Amino acid sequence: MSGFKGFINEEDKDGNVRFEIDTSEVTKLVKKYKKLKKFQKSNIAELSKLSGVETHIDKLVNDYGIDNEAL
Repeated sequence: MSGFKGFINEEDKDGNVRFEIDTSEVTKLVKKYKKLKKFQKSNIAELSKLSGVETHIDKLVNDYGIDNEAL
């Protein structure tokens, strides 16, 4: 992802990892997540699931699986 960049400072080798996170990228991810969750809770998503139409969320679950910790 373009918003997440790790770096190691040669003079500061304490074993910790530091990340530079672009807040605009995090904001985009949060907006996309909220939009997907809103769709997942909607009646249209339920109708699509009952009719057998594969939604965008179904494709994501098939590609990446379900996080067991999230359940």
